[in-house]
Amino acid sequence: MIDLGYSLSRRFPDPPQMDYRTADVHALRHDLFCGDVYIADTKADRELSTSWGWVPVLDFAWALCDIVEQLDRDPRGNRSARTIHAELDFTESSDRLLFERRFGWVDIDADWMPADEPPLSFNHSALRREARDFLHDLIADLTDMHDGLDDNPVIWDLQARFPRV
Repeated sequence: MIDLGYSLSRRFPDPPQMDYRTADVHALRHDLFCGDVYIADTKADRELSTSWGWVPVLDFAWALCDIVEQLDRDPRGNRSARTIHAELDFTESSDRLLFERRFGWVDIDADWMPADEPPLSFNHSALRREARDFLHDLIADLTDMHDGLDDNPVIWDLQARFPRV
């Protein structure tokens, strides 16, 4: 079972004068909604998490959805033995989440984890479903907290690009 989550930082609050209706892609992905994120395997009771307080959580959710789609480019899908790699880099550091898909499984590892610790491993279609649910749940939370965000065309496009599965 996959659990994706976040917490917003109190150290890096969003600017109170921000007009969320007109915030551009750069602001939405890099400047706003900072905090921490985690990916957990509840069955194995293991997780990969950040504890930096400055990770743009909307960018994380957006990038995770992009990566899951990128990992699905092989036309053979779950039957493919070819390994497909992707990475999610955190803008303000050299840390990365590393993704590797083979057959129908995706291994997720992190630069900051001990080398002897095995990666988290998830079924690709379950990861796609959970990533999209996480994105939509996050957007719902953020639009509840920030007036006008639900009127932003970038948010509309993002939700249309990655509908719930």
